[in-house]
Amino acid sequence: MKKTIVFLFGIMVIALMINMQKKETVVIPKESIRFRLIANSNSIEDQRFKMKLNSIILPMIQEIADESDTISETRINLKKALPSISKKISEYTDDFNISLGNNFFPEKVYKNVTYNAGDYESLVITLGEGKGDNWWCVMFPPLCLLEAKESDVDDVTYTTYIKKIINKYL
Repeated sequence: MKKTIVFLFGIMVIALMINMQKKETVVIPKESIRFRLIANSNSIEDQRFKMKLNSIILPMIQEIADESDTISETRINLKKALPSISKKISEYTDDFNISLGNNFFPEKVYKNVTYNAGDYESLVITLGEGKGDNWWCVMFPPLCLLEAKESDVDDVTYTTYIKKIINKYL
């Protein structure tokens, strides 16, 4: 009897551990616009430069999101802002490319949430050769500043917040 109880307890512990390790998939709505900034390389210098540009461009992206209540408004406001975004980047480098349209995004796991790979409507800024790690977010629905706002929040709270925002715009 004692062995049976120990055995069942062991099975329960293993089952709980497996369940805790599962990644949750949050499906970003099909009607969304993403933003991606790709570094020239993975050198420390290129990654720092990517994050410096990100801190400069992200407020511009946030302003577009704040002025847009629908995906159509986001598209219009983004197209209007492209010359300003390009001009701002050119203050720091001439070696970049901007692509607005359908672009490929690799799978991303962040805070235990899996974002599927695929071609998505997006603004992609590629620095230099674009062989480095990237930074990305969703402009619409407006999820871009979650990383900055939610950096100290646990995975469950983050996942819940993502779902809440996505459901608002479905």
